[in-house]
Formats: sequence, C-alpha cells, structure tokens
Amino acid sequence: MGFGVRVRLPMVIVDRVVASPPDAVWAVLTDLAAWPQWGPSITHAALDSGGRHLVAGSTGTVRAVGGVGVPFAVTDFDEGRRWAWSVAGVPATAHGVEPAAGGCRVWFGVPWWAAPYAAVCAIALRRIDSLAARRR
Repeated sequence: MGFGVRVRLPMVIVDRVVASPPDAVWAVLTDLAAWPQWGPSITHAALDSGGRHLVAGSTGTVRAVGGVGVPFAVTDFDEGRRWAWSVAGVPATAHGVEPAAGGCRVWFGVPWWAAPYAAVCAIALRRIDSLAARRR
C-alpha cells in the first residue's frame, strides 16, 4: 500500500499504510522475538523481565548486526498506539500504529540526527506489513 517520509522535527517520520488491523501490527512491533524478523539491523533482543512483549517501563538488551548487546529502556509507551526507546542511553526510534482506511498506518520516528536510518526503517515497515498479514 502507501509509503511516505516527512519531517516533523525533531524527528523524521517514515510510514506505510498496511491492510492489517492495528492490533496485529502492534503485536509485531512489541514482540521481541519478531524484532530480528523485521529489523534489518537487529539480531537479538531480550527483556530484563524475561517476558516477550514490551510494556511501559520495559528494559532489556538489544544486539545489532556485528555488534554486542547494549541496554535499552522504553521511554514512552501508549498501549496499542506508540512506543519509543533509548538505546545505550541515547534517544532512538519511536514506533507507532494508527487506524487507517482498510487497515492501519504504521510509522517510525527517527531522530533528525539519524535521518539516514530512515532507509533502514522503510525496509522494516515492509517486513512488518508481511509479518502482520500472517497474524491476521
């Protein structure tokens, strides 16, 4: 479906309209076991609590391609709508889902200073679309 990029300082927003319902996309966004499937730069993620799904205040470790595990903390969480995090203490991406005609709009907010990472997020959005379609 549709894909877009826009600047809403201090973030660059990358989004995609998908045919899946918001709850299916939210489940993919918050399921740490799914992160390596949709995140091109992520090879592993784990919560300190041992759970599988993000909740408000979640902390854990994320490992990027070719990297070591680094700590993360969820800094903003609105159940079913959006979450944001910091990685190694640095503000990172925000993630969200909003109802839209025929499905929903899923988006990433990338800090302006990391704007080139929006290209990686565009790949992730396509993968999220596919994963959420399988959960319907």
